[in-house]
Amino acid sequence: MKIVVIGGTGLIGSKLVAKLGEHGHEAVAASPNTGVNTLTGEGLPEALAGASVVVDVSNSPSFEAAAVLEFFQTSTRNLLAAEAAAGVGHHVALSVVGTERLPGSGYFQAKIAQEKLIEDSPIPFSIVHATQFFEFVRSIADAATDGDTVRMAPVLFQPIAGDEVAQAVGRVSVGTPLNGRVDVAGPERFRMDEFFRDALAGWGDPREVVTDPHAHYFGAELEEGTLVPVGEARIGEIKYADWPGRTAAGGR
Repeated sequence: MKIVVIGGTGLIGSKLVAKLGEHGHEAVAASPNTGVNTLTGEGLPEALAGASVVVDVSNSPSFEAAAVLEFFQTSTRNLLAAEAAAGVGHHVALSVVGTERLPGSGYFQAKIAQEKLIEDSPIPFSIVHATQFFEFVRSIADAATDGDTVRMAPVLFQPIAGDEVAQAVGRVSVGTPLNGRVDVAGPERFRMDEFFRDALAGWGDPREVVTDPHAHYFGAELEEGTLVPVGEARIGEIKYADWPGRTAAGGR
């Protein structure tokens, strides 16, 4: 089966391409680096020729509200149009757990817009909602840093290893379209402030983690369950303490 992975040279995309290839599929990594640009449409018809499935794990280079909205809307429209022309039978997209529960975040608003375009398209689809990746723990801490302090809300947090996100997306992509969503999350729930306090201590990072119920997460305040699945979810097995990249994630 030919499966085109948009964003296939990135963190999740490269893992996904490798996993699909190991299972005998023709996995094509499509990104500006390989001559495929979903914003301009360059290379899309050639990349999608003969494809059964397209998996979109691309991400905006900018998280500024207007820029990220423009990226996901333009990219998704172009991609869906190219898929329709190529006769693709399954569109898979990676999104974020809690998109609909954090409308104050420009990034989450953009993901909601992306999902609506997919749902309104005639192409059968599956949307995988994942919690925050272990690989992004450092960048989340940096985004919450104010001077020498890291402000974190005492809300639920259930991060997952990137390898397990790729595995979940891969399984969905070779299955029957869900025409709906599935949530994937890590095996452990933490309090966000406590998790980051322990993580920074483990890195030997001198910044102080301050518990702040009003701390913003990429532009919006969090409620207790904003970032974790509600109801049924596919749960990973790798614990953060056992993740090989845990120490390196704190490197400067």
